[in-house]
Amino acid sequence: MQIKDLGEFGLIERLNGMVTRERRGPDNGAPYSFRLLVDTGDDTAAWAAAEATELFTTDTVVEGVHFTRDTTPWADLGWKSLASNISDIAAMGGLPLYALITLGLPPETEVADIEELYRGMLEIGEHYGVAIVGGDMVRSPVAFITVALTGVRTGPPMLRSTAGVGDQVAVTGFLGSSGGGLKLMLEGLPAAAEAAEYLRAAHRRPYPAVAEGQLLSRAGVGTAMDVSDGLADDLSKLCLSSGVAARIFADQVPMHPALRQTFPDDCLDLALNGGEDYLLLFTAPESVIRSVLPDLPEGAAVVGQIIEGQPGHISLVGRNGIETAIGRAGWDHFG
Repeated sequence: MQIKDLGEFGLIERLNGMVTRERRGPDNGAPYSFRLLVDTGDDTAAWAAAEATELFTTDTVVEGVHFTRDTTPWADLGWKSLASNISDIAAMGGLPLYALITLGLPPETEVADIEELYRGMLEIGEHYGVAIVGGDMVRSPVAFITVALTGVRTGPPMLRSTAGVGDQVAVTGFLGSSGGGLKLMLEGLPAAAEAAEYLRAAHRRPYPAVAEGQLLSRAGVGTAMDVSDGLADDLSKLCLSSGVAARIFADQVPMHPALRQTFPDDCLDLALNGGEDYLLLFTAPESVIRSVLPDLPEGAAVVGQIIEGQPGHISLVGRNGIETAIGRAGWDHFG
């Protein structure tokens, strides 16, 4: 059955029933006395708020720009489209709450495909405590998905504008795996089965660092952002916001063995510029980072240092000790 056979309202009714029947996972708003008053299906969703800091973020993925059906099945696309927003909430040290989903769809789209899309969203929602509470749907020549997500936390959020000279730069896990998975699929490269499975999963079903963001915030880290466009590019953005520069140490950049094994010559470039890893990049004084690193997942590491210099400037100290400027080679929608 195609969408044009069911119609907009039939599809909306079908998806509304799906998200209310199959919603599971923790209610992250309950500890803050948030109560969902109006669920999906009305003109807007509504909830009662208590004393807390509310967070809001949104992101759009477009077929042919951000994903292809050859590399990302519908269920994985649903997972990933919500993951990118959850990662933004994680970067602030918050918990994700309520999501609004806007779909742009060609009328020939199969209804079963959109159900699979929502299945992926429900799966990641169950894992992280995200409730889909409504959205919109429009006819479009290509498929696109826009997610708007709210979050909550107590106290001030972590920011990208508060890095200080002398801070260490660290990440919460392995870099480059998502980029390696995409490269593997696009180029049809040979790889060991276990390594290929890990890299494809890293690209298709990333796990945003929500628990890690809260851990960092509790430990006194005030500066963080998520790695969505690549370490070099995102660190440059952080430094530009903070009015500082930074250097990255090539021999300290954490890369999963599957990435090193599959791309021995390209693994560092993928780690610096691959993007869509959805882990956290953060800066803090050495004493704070030393205290928090042991509690972070495997792959967490210090990768650099904040220094004085032109805001946004990033340099790479190679394994030979030579320091060179590196450009911003991460994702740019209009580059």
